[in-house]
Amino acid sequence: MAEVCGQWGHEMQRIFLTFMVCVTLSACGVGETAVSAAAGSASEAEQAKEALRTEARVKQQLDAAATLEAQRRQAADAGSQ
Repeated sequence: MAEVCGQWGHEMQRIFLTFMVCVTLSACGVGETAVSAAAGSASEAEQAKEALRTEARVKQQLDAAATLEAQRRQAADAGSQ
């Protein structure tokens, strides 16, 4: 009977150790996934900010070009009269 209990205890230790190894490894994967997701989100946020800056710069350039064209038209109209 003592031999059966000893064997049972040894099996439980092996099962528990295997379970703890699995939990530890899966926790590392979850942590890595969380870090990757956070880094990805930060990268996407930075890309969105850069896109907004680029959009503002392009709008400013288009406005400047439209103003210059309007000035050229006014000068051409004044020269033709």
